[in-house]
This record gives sequence, structure tokens and C-alpha cells, in this order.
Amino acid sequence: MRQQRSGFNPYLKDSCHTHDGFALYGAKAGIKDSTHFDASGGWHDASDYLQYATTSANAAYHLLMAYRDFPQVFSDEKQANGLDGKNNIADVLDEAKWGLDWLLKMHPKKNIMFNQLADDRDHISMRIPKEDNQYGKGFERPLYFISGEPQQRGKFLNNTTGTSSTAAKFSSAFNLGAFLFNKIDVKYSKRLSAKAGTAMRFAMKKPGVTQTASVKSPYIYAEDNWVDDIELAAVASNFNKPKPVKNNLLAAINFAEREKITPWMAKDTAAHYQYYPFINIGHYELAKQLDGEEKLKITDYYKAGINEVWNRAKQNAFYRGIPFIWCSNNLTASFAIQCSWYADLTGDKSFMELEQANFDWLFGCNPWGTSMVYGLPSWGDTPIDPHSAFTHLKDYPIDGGLVDGPVYTNIYNSLIGIKLSDADEYAEFQSDLAVYHDDYGDYSTNEPTMDGTASLIYLLAAKEHQGKLIQHKTYSLGANTRGDSTVKKISLIFTGDEFADGGQKILKTLQEENVKASFFLTGNFYRNANFKSLIKKIKAAGHYLGAHSDKHLLYCDWKNRDSLLLTQKQFSDDLNANYAAMLNFGVEKKDAKYFLPPYEWYNETIANWTAKQGLMLINFTPGTRSNADYTFPEMGKSYRSSEEIFKSITNFNTQKNNGLNGFYLLLHIGTDPKRKDKFYDRLPELIRYLKKDGYKLERIDN
Repeated sequence: MRQQRSGFNPYLKDSCHTHDGFALYGAKAGIKDSTHFDASGGWHDASDYLQYATTSANAAYHLLMAYRDFPQVFSDEKQANGLDGKNNIADVLDEAKWGLDWLLKMHPKKNIMFNQLADDRDHISMRIPKEDNQYGKGFERPLYFISGEPQQRGKFLNNTTGTSSTAAKFSSAFNLGAFLFNKIDVKYSKRLSAKAGTAMRFAMKKPGVTQTASVKSPYIYAEDNWVDDIELAAVASNFNKPKPVKNNLLAAINFAEREKITPWMAKDTAAHYQYYPFINIGHYELAKQLDGEEKLKITDYYKAGINEVWNRAKQNAFYRGIPFIWCSNNLTASFAIQCSWYADLTGDKSFMELEQANFDWLFGCNPWGTSMVYGLPSWGDTPIDPHSAFTHLKDYPIDGGLVDGPVYTNIYNSLIGIKLSDADEYAEFQSDLAVYHDDYGDYSTNEPTMDGTASLIYLLAAKEHQGKLIQHKTYSLGANTRGDSTVKKISLIFTGDEFADGGQKILKTLQEENVKASFFLTGNFYRNANFKSLIKKIKAAGHYLGAHSDKHLLYCDWKNRDSLLLTQKQFSDDLNANYAAMLNFGVEKKDAKYFLPPYEWYNETIANWTAKQGLMLINFTPGTRSNADYTFPEMGKSYRSSEEIFKSITNFNTQKNNGLNGFYLLLHIGTDPKRKDKFYDRLPELIRYLKKDGYKLERIDN
């Protein structure tokens, strides 16, 4: 992204395109042709040096979103100008701001907005970026005003119908930027917020789509949808509000219903950038501000789109359902993000393999066996001869650049001016269906794009975030059995089925010690009229309420753990009954995604069945005797006294390298009357001991 910078380019340590630009098509706003506006900056779109507002706004949004959603994966190694040196701002925000600053220039006044800078006259030669003079006005390049009417497209006109698609993208990027920069630069944040408002009004001036202009060739960004852009802009208007504004949500819902599925997902081909961006970001942002049936309706739109792709993907070994249109890799990255968002929003993990297949496709699990990202991985087969002046003329590496990707063979054969410069090293893997060439001469499959790379940045940030989450966690047979072992956090877990004698005392202790805990209770427990008041108090106090099976079934044999004692249907029916009982206390499945198996006994099949329910199986952390607090003397050798249990906890803490870090410490909310030595009587002492040693006690979902 830094290498794509126009104005000052930190990689080259030189400046280019500093005289931009002169306006065209601005008569309706009282702008005479050739009037100068300062439009230097921003990013070059690809290996050419055109600059488009629509792709730049989308790229800026992805960078901002990546920082908002995964701030911990980004570092600060560069200054705002892209040169080495820290400035106490994450580099991804510096890069996003570079894009936002240019967008501000492209929307200088409330009634003025430009759609693109330069045009296909740029393509006269391959060159390192400099001051270009092929547009008939010195070193200035043309600025195309958003008029809402058709503009030049080679010998013809494009199909522009309105002002919405580009202007709404401006508004969304400005609103998200205002939200994130509010704590960094309040003045800048306010400026962005004001521009977001004027951009939204510009978008609604003439509802419709804005396409790009081309002078010599027929190739443009032929965007054909715009209601998704308005949907996102409407919901983004809530980012800087204390709570979501209902009218903004209603407007977003209205536009969401007009394009439930991003159209390319239901097709096997499309024009160049016809449905842009390639993912409906508005659905994601909107669903996060909704709940209940309204949220489910929006997430179902995502599911429907994913299923359209899946119906094609399941017919081949690569799970490939993305059409081989120009920039197919951009669609691939976007689709993987949509699968990830759907899982995050719903807990439904049924498309995990499909998501991973699309991720893997980008990094070599494809018919050509090559990564589609320049230089990544460093030890792998990656593009070495992309359609890029940086690499072709100067051998400059363009690490991290996502190339366009494979196209249908018939598209490749119909394109103008393509000629391979070297022998095709992938010749034996080409087909009548699709081709990919790692060749400078092929601008259709091997040209890195700025906006595709921005999408990849978000996708990789999400993957790194996932890696950090599980890196220090412990799993056993598919269940999470310990949290982050590097952090002094503990989750107190209480299970219950038929007994609740310790409930009031436990709640009183937790309240006095200001501790939140997690309670996993069976359907038997939830339905017990004697426990109704206690459960309501648990919920009112802010503790986690979860499922522990309905009838407290034994899932698998004690001696032969792989031997199941029930069918998948019995498992599902029982679990669903547990959640039905929880619903009587206002606890929905989406609010209780962690499930603790009855008897704390399960196998890998149970973990898989749990995942298919959109839930995460958890279990206690082994190593202490805390889970034996239910035993009583008549049980013989299995009995553990409260003193023995307490010592097992403190001994583990002092004798193990990471102590009780990340522990899921399981106790029981009640025990058989035969046990007189109740461990919950020592709960205050235990909590004070843990606090004194620096532990923070949290709910299982925190």
C-alpha cells in the first residue's frame, strides 16, 4: 500500500503527480472545464497510475475496519509519511489516513465531488511514477466530476445513472475514520464527520450508480449496484452516536432488503467491477447494531449468498465457487471475509471449510500451485513477474501485493494487447475453463491491485487475531479446557443439576468480592420451580448462564471414551431442550455460545456435534481437585475434603510455571446432603487468595 502512494512515495523517497488536477464535467456545479483543484496524494490504483475514488474509499474502509476489529495485530514502525520511525499511531491507521486525506481533496465542497483522477491515456508506457504530461495540460491530470450522468467510455458513453455508489462510499469511510480518530485528533475527526454528512447528501442527490470514464479503450469499472453502498453509509452514520439512531437503522434495513445477496454470488460471470465492492459490508455493520429476529434476517442474507457459492463450490475438489472474472482474487478474499463474518455474527461454523478453502486458494491450493500474493510466503512459489513497472523496470519487490487472479479462458482470449513475454511456466495447468500467468505481459491475471490488497490486509488481520486468541489456549478432544496461559485470569465455573444448596451463599460471596462467574445448568435445573428465584438473581447480577445438557445424560462410556451412548439426534434434541428451558429466563442461544458437557465427559464426536450447533465445547482445566467438591465420604477413595481441594489449588498455583493462568476452575452450585464439608463455604477465602496473587476473575465469555 505504501508503494502505491501518489504525491510523496516513501518507497521511492520521491514525489510524483504533484500538479493534479483539472476538472471535467463540472458544469452543473458551476465549474468550468480545466479549473484546477488540488488532488495530489492518495493511492495509484494498480500498476497504472489512475486513481479512483470508489476503490480508494473502499480500501480506506477496509484498513480502518481492520484496525477497529483487530487493533492488537498492528504495530507502529513508520511515520505518517511512510518513512521509518514511530509516531505513536498504528501504521495501518497512517495508511488509512493517507487515503482519507485524498478523499477529502476529492470532496472539497459540499456540492463538489470527483470520481476519478486521470484516465486510460495513462497506459502509454510502463514507467516508474513521475509527473505525467500526456493529458494536454502540462503535468496536470483530469479530474472527473460526479455529475450523475453518462461520461466518456472510449467511443461510447458509460452507464452512469446517479451519484450514489461513489459518494456513499465516501460517507462511510469518513464516518468510520471520524470514529477511530476521535481519540487521536479531535479536529480531524470533526472534519471527517462533517464531510460524511455532505457526502451522504451528495449520494442522495440523484440515486443511482457512478461508473468510471475511459478515453481510448472500452475498459472501465462498470459498477452496477449502489443500494449496498447506501445501506453501509446509513448504518455508518451511527458510529459516532452514543446509541444507534433508529431512523438510520430503518433506512439501512430498507436498502438491505433491496440487495439481499451481492449479485455476483448468484452468477457464474459478471462485468469488470460490476458488483463492487465484492462484499456487502453494510450487512455486517447493520447486523452488529441489531438483535433478535431483525439481526437473524440480515445474517440470513449472508447465508443465502454463501449457499449460492457453495452450490457451485461443492462440485469440485478445490471448493471453488468464485467466478473466474477479472480480479477473481479480490472476490475470493471478500468471500472468505463474508464467511468469517457470518460465523462471528451467528456462531454457525458450517462454512468454515469453505472459508478456509478460499483462503488457501490465495496461497497456493489452486490448480497452478502458486500463491497469488507477491513474496508471501517467502519460501513458496509466488508471483515473480507481475504486470508492474516496479518489478519489470527496477526489480523492486512489491511484497504483499495481491494479483488479479485467474480469469475465464474466453475472457483472456478476448482482451486487447495481451502478449506473454516469456514461455508459460504453468502451460500444463491451463485449461479451457481458466488461465493464470505469472507474466508481465498479462495484465488480466497478474497485475496487483490496491483495493484487493486492502481486502487481503483485513483477511490476514482476522487470521492473525484468531491465531493470537488460540495461541496460548489449551484444547483437548475438540474442547477448550484452558484460557490464555500467559494471562493472570481465571474463570470460576459452577455447574448444577439437582442440587442448589450453595446458590445463595455463592451469589453473596461473588457480590461482596465484586466477581463475575459462569453458571452451567441443566434443563432439569432451569425447570425446577424451587430454583427459579435463584436463577433470576444469577442473571440480574450479571453472571454468565449457560447450558449443561437437558437431562444430564452420559454421552460416552466411562471406560471406552470413544463409545457413544446416544445418537446425534438424541444429543441435539436434548441440547435444544436445555436452551428452550433457558429461554424462559430470557437467555437466547446466541447469548450462551459456550456449552459444558454433563459429567464433564465427552469425546471428539461430541465436540464436532457441538460445533455444528454453532457452539463452543468447554471443560474444566485439569490439575486440581476442585471438580471433586461434590464427593461425600460414602464414596470411599473418590472422596476429597475441602482442605484437600483447597490445597490442590494453591499447590498448583505455586508449583507450575504459569500457575493458574487461564484456568477454568469448576465447582458445583450444590451437592448431595451426604456431603457436610461444603467447599463453597471456603469460596470467600479462595477468591481473596486468588486476588492477592494478582488474578482477575472473569466470566467465561470475557
